[in-house]
Amino acid sequence: MSEDINQKVINMFNRHNKDLPQEAEERIKFFAGFSYVKLKRDVNGKKFVPSQLTSYAKKCHYIVSVMRDVDGETCLYNYDIKSEDLLKFVKAFDNDTLNGTIIEIEKYVPEDLA
Repeated sequence: MSEDINQKVINMFNRHNKDLPQEAEERIKFFAGFSYVKLKRDVNGKKFVPSQLTSYAKKCHYIVSVMRDVDGETCLYNYDIKSEDLLKFVKAFDNDTLNGTIIEIEKYVPEDLA
């Protein structure tokens, strides 16, 4: 499944706007220094349902790998971050509460949430 998602992301950003009409929603756009693509419908052509997206987001966790130098040795710290805490975690690097270099952020949904 992650290979399918990876290919979709690669394809989405490799279309280089030139293949799409000027008014296309899927055109790569830029805001606040970041590129993005606006999606109005899911892969099945259905409109997004806010309550379903929110419910899914609450189930997500992220494994954030952070590289740090400890006593002259490079170490990786892997943090399990709930979706609702991800922004707070990233901001902790900006305000120097946490230090190191974020190497990777990987999403997963625990199978047993009970």
